[in-house]
Amino acid sequence: MHEASPTRPEPPPGPPMTGRTVCGGGARSPLLAFLRTETGSAAVLLAATVAALVWANASPDTYEAWWHTRLSLAFGPAGVSLDLREWVNSGLMTLFFFVVGLEARREFDIGELRERRRLALSAIAGTSGMLVPVAVFLALNAGQDTARGWGTAMSTDTAFALGFLAVLGSRLPAGLRVFVLGVTVADDFLALAVIALAYSGSVYVPALLAAVGVLAVLLGLRAAGVRVSAVHLLPALALWAALLRSGVDPVVTGLVMGLLTSAHPARRHSLERVSRLFRNFREQPTPELERTLRRGLAASLPPNERLQRMVHPWTGYVIVPLFALANAGLPVSPSRLAHTLASPVTLGILIGYVAGKPIGVAGSTWLAARLSRGRLRPSIGWGAVATGGGLAGAGFTVALLIATLAFDGARLEEAKTGVLAAVVCSFLLSWLITRALALLPPPARARALLGGGETVVDLAEPVDPGRDHVRGPPSAPVTLVEYGDYECPYCGLAEPVVRALLAEFGDDVRYVWRHLPLTDVHPDAQLAAEAAEAAERQGRYWPMHDVLISHQGDLRPPDLLRHAEATGLDTDRFRRDLREGSGAERVAEDVESADLSGVSGTPTFFVNGRRHHGAYDIATLSAAVRAARERAVLAAPRPRR
Repeated sequence: MHEASPTRPEPPPGPPMTGRTVCGGGARSPLLAFLRTETGSAAVLLAATVAALVWANASPDTYEAWWHTRLSLAFGPAGVSLDLREWVNSGLMTLFFFVVGLEARREFDIGELRERRRLALSAIAGTSGMLVPVAVFLALNAGQDTARGWGTAMSTDTAFALGFLAVLGSRLPAGLRVFVLGVTVADDFLALAVIALAYSGSVYVPALLAAVGVLAVLLGLRAAGVRVSAVHLLPALALWAALLRSGVDPVVTGLVMGLLTSAHPARRHSLERVSRLFRNFREQPTPELERTLRRGLAASLPPNERLQRMVHPWTGYVIVPLFALANAGLPVSPSRLAHTLASPVTLGILIGYVAGKPIGVAGSTWLAARLSRGRLRPSIGWGAVATGGGLAGAGFTVALLIATLAFDGARLEEAKTGVLAAVVCSFLLSWLITRALALLPPPARARALLGGGETVVDLAEPVDPGRDHVRGPPSAPVTLVEYGDYECPYCGLAEPVVRALLAEFGDDVRYVWRHLPLTDVHPDAQLAAEAAEAAERQGRYWPMHDVLISHQGDLRPPDLLRHAEATGLDTDRFRRDLREGSGAERVAEDVESADLSGVSGTPTFFVNGRRHHGAYDIATLSAAVRAARERAVLAAPRPRR
């Protein structure tokens, strides 16, 4: 095992094997942060649902009286007066749909849905996953006035779906989370359109025209390049108030504002600017420079990610559970339960979610793959798609929201019973599917979970063995690319892990190092990278690489000459190449490829072209490599018999 030199600089304190040298930002991807918030909030949401049931049964009069309490906000002659439940459903839930819009925009700009075929497949699966349950509900309620509640049986709850996925275990492919998220994004879009068009009150045209005018102002601000910030707050509030007055559900405001918020990776030149601002503040800590630094830090992060980190925890841990507390209260007794379970409203919702959702999601995905001859094939296997269909049957938040708009009295209780029962049954169905998959032989289980579809490639510049620095067999099924900096302490921590990984997987992995010297924080990194390229000109790249990464505190010119001598290089030629900057162009090419791939910090890893987010300890990287190897084996053409 390669031992670290005592001269290696110590990394800043923090969780081990998750750090990254970058002028702002962390190692966790926005998508992973989103998923962790959703899955974590599922427990809080479940607790709030149980609390609502206990409250509604212990003191039903108090429960209803509390949520019917009137709250008014007045600004001179103008004002808004709603009861507490309406403030939650039409006010706070606007922030919920704001997060939905932010995540949708992020996926469209830089996420999985930037590949439009994947967007089309998510739209098909999400739409069919809503139409089939609606058809089931209408079939069971045909000719009755309860048919107006068809919208209750269509929308998946993201928190419960991803929370259940976390409970089902880590053996399911990571792509399943993305598949479920893509389906729920399309689902939420359509559900919001249904709320706005089918479940809004009578439309007051002057107020609707005012809302259109405010929307035009917001679009004008976006066209002028004004970032989403406090400047947009007043128009957003005006849009919400205008929609409320018009009769259209004002939660539409949240989705509109989210979709207007652009997403992009943190750009390296912005991060370098923050480094300069911080140095200026360090030299002259004045209030003016402190304000400039704060503005620079805020500007370095994409507004989408910044707002999502700010708002999403509040929606996941406060607003959605509060919504459940306000709407999930349902008096329960054996006689009442027996009556509601026989109701066509309850059965329509329950069967629509538990049977209709999986059929709609999985069936339409399979049909799209067949009709497109594989062009719209999902990136996961059909067993994972079936599991995703079962998870999509967990409808809660939007289902209850539409139920309160479509029903009241006994019918509303029946709808709530159906929604709550569907949540439980969808989890049981998904669990049964995963248990059935676990019983398959390992090769068949791998095919069922991983499939053979193509994955999105994040690495802009493909690996070229004739150009790149490659360690390992050229024909290895897995390629691990690292963008690194010889002075980066986190790269030093990652080096023994990479070596252990190569030893563990043998001929199945090849490793590629690409230079990304962060000169604004590591002044000796550029010269060290050029020294490695000077060694490459003498056919000794990897020996020099090993010395440089293990002596990160000794990278000044005299140190580099000493390393060259220890590595057995012609020191005169090495000195000449270093003085002439013969490796600078090669380093610049790596830096350019990093920029094209959205890399702004070191170390950054790619596994078979997919960016690896999060920790880079041996267990995490081994799991990523193992999954990539299984997928590569499945994608390889089978020999003819």
